Amino acid sequence: MRALTVDRSAPGQLRLAEAPDPVPAPHQALVRVTAISPNPAEFRYILPAAPDGAVIGWDAAGVVERAAADGSGPAAGTPVTTLGLSEGWAELRAVDTALIGTVPEGADLGVMSTLPVSAGTALRALRRLGPLLGRRVLITGASGAVGRFAVQLAARGGAHITAVARKPELADELRALGAHEVVTGPEAVTAPVDGVLDQVGGPGLAAAFNALGEGGTLVLTGAASGAATEFPPGALLADPARQDRSIVTFFEMTGGGIDRDLTWLAAETAEGRLRPHIATRGDWTDARATLDAVRESRLAGKAVLDLS
Repeated sequence: MRALTVDRSAPGQLRLAEAPDPVPAPHQALVRVTAISPNPAEFRYILPAAPDGAVIGWDAAGVVERAAADGSGPAAGTPVTTLGLSEGWAELRAVDTALIGTVPEGADLGVMSTLPVSAGTALRALRRLGPLLGRRVLITGASGAVGRFAVQLAARGGAHITAVARKPELADELRALGAHEVVTGPEAVTAPVDGVLDQVGGPGLAAAFNALGEGGTLVLTGAASGAATEFPPGALLADPARQDRSIVTFFEMTGGGIDRDLTWLAAETAEGRLRPHIATRGDWTDARATLDAVRESRLAGKAVLDLS
């Protein structure tokens, strides 16, 4: 099969080359991949440690070529979107059936490839905040892929949403997705919020935590800034006016129900009730510019690469 393999001598350290076909374990289906959607974190955390010849990649959509031997998961011929820690950027992927979402027939698999990490993170992180109806939620990095999904899903849950976008020109787009107000930084928030989804980290994390009211929770889903966070003295001590605030960590690929979540997200997207923002789409045989843009976090949305 062909795959985007790690090659330290190639531009961008990736090369389209031949790689061995994967051999599925009994609980894995073999998927014929038709589209992939790279994420900046794969370049930040996975690529630097991967050996030459490795195939990385989290998000991929396609059609089940061979069902899992243990009888779990979708049947052969089923369109799916898949999640995994590696081996997504290839023509064939062996993937745990617990990480496969069924896609409605006729849906655009390129669009479906954008869902696992970004929409899945938004959905599952928002659940960590508890019921959203009538609550105030702050979403940092709201113009990015996870942030746009989070704004839409939080709006569906009945939250009052404050979106953080460093570019003021994106405010109208975020309001159209469901944000009630848009600010350029968490330090601009004046009323206490009940929950925060923070994908940026760095100094903004301290400011976002400071925006929490009593009993509020901040779910940390990423560190896109790449900067350290420094809390002022006493920031994490008990505050009589804002007791029981917490910061919780998050990892998308653990816990049960991921297959159900991906199936639901795929159906909502196919019906137009959830709108991915695809910033660029192209063929994986000419992907260097797209991969560089993802690597450098220059896209306000997702990238899709179609396998030809």
